[in-house]
Amino acid sequence: MNDENDYLTKTEKSLLQRIGSFFSRNPSSSDEVADMLRSAENESIIDADALQIMEGALKVSDLQAREIMIPKSQMTLIESDFSLEKVLSVVTQSQHSRFPVIGESSDDVLGILLAKELIPLILQGKESFDLKNMLRPANVIPESKRISVLLKEFREQRYHMAIVIDEYAGVSGLLTIEDILEEIVGEIEDETDEAEPEQIIALKNNKYSVDAITEISDFNEYFDVGLPDDEFDTVGGLVIDAFGRLPEINEVETIDKFKFKVIAGDSRKITRVQVSLIK
Repeated sequence: MNDENDYLTKTEKSLLQRIGSFFSRNPSSSDEVADMLRSAENESIIDADALQIMEGALKVSDLQAREIMIPKSQMTLIESDFSLEKVLSVVTQSQHSRFPVIGESSDDVLGILLAKELIPLILQGKESFDLKNMLRPANVIPESKRISVLLKEFREQRYHMAIVIDEYAGVSGLLTIEDILEEIVGEIEDETDEAEPEQIIALKNNKYSVDAITEISDFNEYFDVGLPDDEFDTVGGLVIDAFGRLPEINEVETIDKFKFKVIAGDSRKITRVQVSLIK
């Protein structure tokens, strides 16, 4: 072989031609790019795993921090006046590696505690424990921050957590680099992760146990209904809005063709509701 066939087999040339046929035209939107990628997967040019990652990357490019952040109500916080024993209890129970440390209120974030910073205390003794001197600076971002930009900052500035604030400088939630990567490649689990309970569990007599953090879109898909999700993202938010306040355990409210009974929660939030179909 004396020409390009010296470098490419017929199979390789065919593959390149097929790829070229899919990507020769210029797509005008991310939806068109996604369609081209799905067509490439159907033609076995790329595999399903590669398609998932590419689609995830496309989706992330259009997202803002508010859309994938861990909401404030679910953040694991450490208060600045916690004793070493209390800090260790929070760290071991949550099994996280980074913790926002707050001062006078949950909006007063003093810095980030890395769990690994507690290890030297094993040798130095708890007398050397000084929480405020162990803190790393908190990286603060607005809710409108684009996820693609934030991921680049995570990589370039080598930090792993950002505190998300609203337009009034109040804390809305937090984001980690793992949260972004999971949007791209899917759920990332390690050996310490436990299987999460199902968000919607069918009970007897047309009743269901529903996690309050279930997205309304998932609820709608499960029950084939159209509850509004323009103001609230979760079932818990929708239920609290219907009550007009934080309901107590066993209180019931009707929304559309469902009865929502609060079955678990605390003084700050509801965590699970029982849903009954109204015939």
